[in-house]
Amino acid sequence: MIRETFVSENSLINKLDPRTRVISAVVFAVVVALSSGFATLFTAFVLALFFIGLSRLHLQIVAKRVAVVNIFIFFFWAVLPFTFKGTAMFSIGPFSVSQQGVLLAAKITLKSNAILLCFIALVAAIPLGLLGHAMGRLRVPNKMVQLLLLTYRYLFVIEQEYQRLLTAARVRCFHAKTKLHTYKTYAFIVGMLFVRASEQAERVHQAMRCRGFSGKFVSLYEFSFCRTDAAWAVFMAVLITCLEIMEWMKIMQ
Repeated sequence: MIRETFVSENSLINKLDPRTRVISAVVFAVVVALSSGFATLFTAFVLALFFIGLSRLHLQIVAKRVAVVNIFIFFFWAVLPFTFKGTAMFSIGPFSVSQQGVLLAAKITLKSNAILLCFIALVAAIPLGLLGHAMGRLRVPNKMVQLLLLTYRYLFVIEQEYQRLLTAARVRCFHAKTKLHTYKTYAFIVGMLFVRASEQAERVHQAMRCRGFSGKFVSLYEFSFCRTDAAWAVFMAVLITCLEIMEWMKIMQ
């Protein structure tokens, strides 16, 4: 089941309008993704850590999520310094470590972690159902919003159905082992899961039509752009402008 691990009730960022948080995260991510200066990326990474502090998230959980992403980034460190052409810093046997390769790997690390931490602080802390409605208010195509909301809702139903099928198999003395019978049993479970999911989807569709569903879910949350959101927008505009100035100064040098 989907567990909204980062949802926090007691934080400054949680008081902001979800639309403000989504726009802030997207604009920040675009600016960081298009930047190449080391100083700019390091500053963005520090700002992302600052956002994490404002969101009051559990640092241990955040560290675990960031560690998963950095496992893949490790492969850049294992390849780029040895394959990127440039000034050799030192040699390890027949391989030489280039300064440009190390710098590129460092930039990728800072860029990836800054964007990830920003989205964790600003977007991941929004309940997924509320995030879908916020995306709808931001003129995201309605079909994408409805797909997100329906997927979020019925993943729980599918997960419960899977647990029932698995329990039924265990009642019949099924034990998972590395053999053909186990593979066949899991294949039957997955196939039956698709069949029941299709039947459930048809029942839900008929029920929604009987209740006059017009193609759009109605949110009980009242979206309002208040003074706090305006102050945050100004704050983010100043930060992003500073990042752009730093990047421009790097290009002009």
